[in-house]
Amino acid sequence: MNLLAVERIKLFSTRSPWWCALIAVGLSVGFAAIMASATSADVPLTTSATLFGGTQFGIAVVMVLAALSVTTEYRFNTIRTTFQAVPHRSPALVSKAVVVALVGLVIGEIAAFGALGLGMVLRPKDNLGLHTAQDWMNVAGLGPVFAISAVLAVAIGVLIRHSAGAIALLLIYYLAVEDLVSLIPKIGHHIHEWLPFNAARKFLGGAGAEGPSPSDSPLSPGWALAYFAGVAIVFLLVALGVAKKRDA
Repeated sequence: MNLLAVERIKLFSTRSPWWCALIAVGLSVGFAAIMASATSADVPLTTSATLFGGTQFGIAVVMVLAALSVTTEYRFNTIRTTFQAVPHRSPALVSKAVVVALVGLVIGEIAAFGALGLGMVLRPKDNLGLHTAQDWMNVAGLGPVFAISAVLAVAIGVLIRHSAGAIALLLIYYLAVEDLVSLIPKIGHHIHEWLPFNAARKFLGGAGAEGPSPSDSPLSPGWALAYFAGVAIVFLLVALGVAKKRDA
């Protein structure tokens, strides 16, 4: 618990988490307003449509926050002090991942329910709300996806250690690489089915893979989330092993 408290204090002693949280929530709510305004009055606004901005851009912002929580320590060499206090290193890095994941969870829930609430205010006749289990999954599920994305970003930050490199890799992969993989002749589609953020979209989209960015993952929503979490845990374990073997 002491390590968690220390990591929380370190994280919120800088401005970047506050700005990232504000941007993530602002993008989610802002895109909900855009979707509500741009959708024709004859076409009902769906719950998944109000969350499009939060899903697409909120994840990217949370990953930037998580990567900076690690790479900033390497940049200013404060990680040496951390590792001197915790010689085994893994508990400190795991605590950092847990704290950042919890922050991502909270940001995701605020962003999702804020976007849905604004959509309900702007389009009161569209019967938006949490009427089904799928609606709950679309909205409440954004927090867990943010949390897992944050853990993955922490792992990449530990592996690369440089802010620009870690952020560039995360954003390029998330925003471009997965979609480009599907364009590879013959095998691209089969590879794309098992890529992590494609699985995350399946969890948020549900069994029908609905939404502005549908998923072709063969997994059920629950297993898709478990698979996404498993990928993040594997990367974190690799990062912990690398951190133990090299100099701080």
